[in-house]
Amino acid sequence: MQRDVASFAFAPAVKVRLISAGFLTAKDIRDLRPTELSKEAGISQQEALEVLQEVRRGPTEHGAAESRLTALELLEREQALGTVITFCSALDQALGGGVPVGKTTEICGAPGVGKTQLCIQLAVDAQIPGCFGGLGGQAVYIDTEGSFLVERAVDVATAAVQHCTLITKDTEQREALQSFTVETVLSQLFLFRCHDYVELLAQTHLLPDFLSQHPKVRLVVIDSIAFPFRHSFEDLSLRTRLLNGLAQQLIQIASQHSVAVVLTNQMTTRIGQNQSMLVPALGESWGHAATQRLILHWEGKHRFASLYKSPSQREATVPYQITPHGFRDVQLPDPSVTPADPSLTPGLNSRKRPRGEEGDPSDV
Repeated sequence: MQRDVASFAFAPAVKVRLISAGFLTAKDIRDLRPTELSKEAGISQQEALEVLQEVRRGPTEHGAAESRLTALELLEREQALGTVITFCSALDQALGGGVPVGKTTEICGAPGVGKTQLCIQLAVDAQIPGCFGGLGGQAVYIDTEGSFLVERAVDVATAAVQHCTLITKDTEQREALQSFTVETVLSQLFLFRCHDYVELLAQTHLLPDFLSQHPKVRLVVIDSIAFPFRHSFEDLSLRTRLLNGLAQQLIQIASQHSVAVVLTNQMTTRIGQNQSMLVPALGESWGHAATQRLILHWEGKHRFASLYKSPSQREATVPYQITPHGFRDVQLPDPSVTPADPSLTPGLNSRKRPRGEEGDPSDV
């Protein structure tokens, strides 16, 4: 006997729309795609995806649902989740549309290169309404360094609202702007301050419950993951175990709660036999933790972002700039400024330190 739609633990509004559209049992829904269900029932693609996941899992096999996904279902899921744009079109293109939801992304770079600026930009962009190409979500920002500046968030939010106002074309977009203001952006950016690794681990442990209570959250930022683990930590084996456990937790959170998890990491100096080079901190094992790794670096007076690790995108290096409005594209006056040789990318195999920043030779 097929289970009635009314018996599922869907949101009341979703149940009403499904039943009104003629979907009375699980059998009526099971074989549809998220886009089809979204269109026919008048619900969002994210809601449609959640409905299909619930309907397709067995009555006593909730934990095994992910293992029974086909490749097509996984593709549909990732397409439905979307991405968080960066407002730098060159970087968005390199990332395949933006920072992916449902995955973890690590942003590495020396102090002052723009890691926090990019994170604040993403925290604002995650809230852009869907009719403007955004996700219409909320953001969680976990600050471990005390580097989050609310004044900067106001600047970035103001620029984003102004941009959407300028490109408004139809009634839907005009209505969406009524609830997309600087005040609403700030009110939907949840900030947590962690002073050491114990507080960070505790906050990460509590995060799933918070996300369940705030299902609109589409972005979780930890800025930075390295800072709490690089000071007063004598037992490196314990640090490695804690980091590995934290990485697994964050991967699970990204997948189960459909959020983009963004982590910032510092750079350190690795001393070799004949050379030294800047590499991301926390060691080799941590390099496998995130789904993709983005390295921000200097070349002279110009900033570049290098996509160093990604399961779906090719390696790429693109220029960007930090403006009063936020993270943006840059028009290079001289094409020769773009690094022609990948070996010039700091953190990979370059001897050059960006703008004289010092690394920590003890943390490799």
